[in-house]
Order: sequence, then structure tokens, then C-alpha cells
Amino acid sequence: PVHYIYQIRHFACGVCIIFLKGQMRSGLPVWNLQKDMKYLYLIRHAKSSWDNLEISDVDRPLNERGLRDAPYMGKRLKEKEVAPDLMLSSPAKRAIATCRQIAAIIGHEASRIKTDPRLYHASEETLVSVLSGLSDSHHVAMLFGHNPGLTRLTNSIFGQHIMNIPTCGIVAGKLNIGTWGEVKAGCGSLGFFDFPKKNKRKG
Repeated sequence: PVHYIYQIRHFACGVCIIFLKGQMRSGLPVWNLQKDMKYLYLIRHAKSSWDNLEISDVDRPLNERGLRDAPYMGKRLKEKEVAPDLMLSSPAKRAIATCRQIAAIIGHEASRIKTDPRLYHASEETLVSVLSGLSDSHHVAMLFGHNPGLTRLTNSIFGQHIMNIPTCGIVAGKLNIGTWGEVKAGCGSLGFFDFPKKNKRKG
């Protein structure tokens, strides 16, 4: 079957939405992108190290598995031609490291990455507050954070029953809203849920 697949391209004058007619590639969410809707990616940080128990939680780095998984999932997003307007991360070292690794793979400039201290171990309510405050100039937002808040937000917004978003897991979907201030439970439609072990089992 033939589907219409979108791309978002950034130009000096703003954002241009381009529709491509062609065969849907495996794993690519087919969304008829609309200017009066928002698109959201929720990403849990990759696996972190507990080797040094003397450092604070916020300073824990990625472990070897995390350092493998982050670029691997970045490649998965690149295959889907994902191009967020905004990459916003918890300031935790493991979250920002995951964000930077994925940004490098998908071609998002490191200088454009933002952090928000509210995302560190944020509750579902705090995550909603962060989203509600985003500028409507952003059509596609990608947030990097922590459980259990991300899983709870996913289930609330997208009407899912996911028990746990694994480390470096990615949830993506469209929000049936015209402004970020309208974010609420049930406002979204799930596009895909992906995580490292899911694909490795298939391989």
C-alpha cells in the first residue's frame, strides 16, 4: 500500500512540512502531519553506572551498555527520519549524555540542546507542566527523563498500559492539540514504542 509520510525541514524562514508519497518503511510511523497538532517523543535515559557509590545520583554516568544503547537507538530514530524542533533533557548526567549521543546521530546540533531542572525525576504532573509551557513554535518535541514519571505520562497521554519504559526506551506519538498548553490525559495517539532489547530480540 502507498502511504503519505512526512518530513520536517528547517529553514531560516521557519518550518516547512513536506509530504512524501511512497512505500512505508518498516517501523516508520505514518502520521499525516498537521500544523495544528503537536508531536512528542519521550525518551528514558540509557543504562547508568552504579560503580561509584560516592557520587550523587544526578552525576551518575552511563555504563558500557548505556554507551552502546544510546547511539543504537539514535540510529533507529535516524532510520525513521526523525527531526525534532526541540531536544529538552533532565540535567542528570545520564540523561544529558543520552540526549547528546542521540542528537549527534540524528543531526541535531549540540548547541541547540536545552535542559530543564524540573525534568530530573519529574512526576507526571511536573512533566505536563513542562510540556504546557513549551513555545508553540516547536512542532516536534523530544524529552529525555526518568521513570516512573515518563511511563505514567505515556499511559496518561496516549491511553496505554505500559508497565515500564526500559532504559533508552522511546515512546512517540501525535497530540491532538493546537497548542502545548492544551496537553492533558488522552490527548495523544501512540505512534510507536521502541527500546533496545526489543530490536535485539528480533535480530
